Amino acid sequence: MERRKNVLVIGGAGFIGSHLCERLLAEANVICLDNFITSGEGNINHLLRAANFKFVKADITQPIDLETIKDLDIFQLKVFGIKEVYFMACPTSVANFEKLKKQTILAQTVGLINALEIAVRYQAKFLQASSSVVYGQVERGAFVAEDYRGAMDMLDARACYDEGKRYAESVVDVYRAVHNLDTKIARIFRTYGPRMLLKDGQMVPDFIMSALENKDLVIYGNKDFQTSLCYVSDIVEGCIKLMESQINEPVNLGSTDIFLLRNVSEKIIELTGSNSKIKFEKAKLFMRELALPNINKIREELGWLPVITLEEGLRKTVDYTKAHKDLLTFSKEI
Repeated sequence: MERRKNVLVIGGAGFIGSHLCERLLAEANVICLDNFITSGEGNINHLLRAANFKFVKADITQPIDLETIKDLDIFQLKVFGIKEVYFMACPTSVANFEKLKKQTILAQTVGLINALEIAVRYQAKFLQASSSVVYGQVERGAFVAEDYRGAMDMLDARACYDEGKRYAESVVDVYRAVHNLDTKIARIFRTYGPRMLLKDGQMVPDFIMSALENKDLVIYGNKDFQTSLCYVSDIVEGCIKLMESQINEPVNLGSTDIFLLRNVSEKIIELTGSNSKIKFEKAKLFMRELALPNINKIREELGWLPVITLEEGLRKTVDYTKAHKDLLTFSKEI
């Protein structure tokens, strides 16, 4: 234990967070902190057997002293501290977006500041999981680099998430300057893979469940709805590479392969052997076309590129969903 670095993953029971925890266990003692607002307990049950993994159920919008938690004594935080903090915590539920507006803004303000104070206490490296939404509305089909400054309506119906992500980047950079923290900002584009919760309005998992049940696959938008899609393990590797780097500026993480949603749906129907049909309905607030990623920076400076093809990623996601569909639900009522 003493030879491993202590790493804190806040939001570690979520979709990307749980995959990150799993990957970090190969080289670190991992403290996973989550309150299960938009995550599933089943995402981390298999990790609880690992001696170097500890779960803390807590709300990061409330101050927390990790050294007072008995279960973490094994990591000797008073002696070895925490070397890295990954901040992955923010509600991302499509189905419950309206219900979670306050929690969304609290996570990206109070919660983020509490997390940064932990990093200050231990002089830990800090990674903020930002999002492509910070670019706002862009020209359709445009690939944006990190120096693009998008226009955004701070009073838009989903501004608590979009504008919250922009504000969060500002807070992280202020802490970098004032406290001399080594901070990272990962602007993550659309991601898919195993452990996305079902019946939450997310595209890929809902498509898979509908196909398995021979129900219509509903696309909220028109036939030309296009998006980038990056498999979760590629995003996790990108976050780890970024954390290990000397880069402090924001970095795009995503796939430059662009797909029409109807083609993605057709591939899922094929992989599941389903009799489902594709249906189009009015676009939803949280389901819209977003900016596409220019990833020249991370490719040239860190040698990162997505390696999982869409077919391979969808196949893995379909297989996992078939086997674990009863676990892919919220851990508590919202």
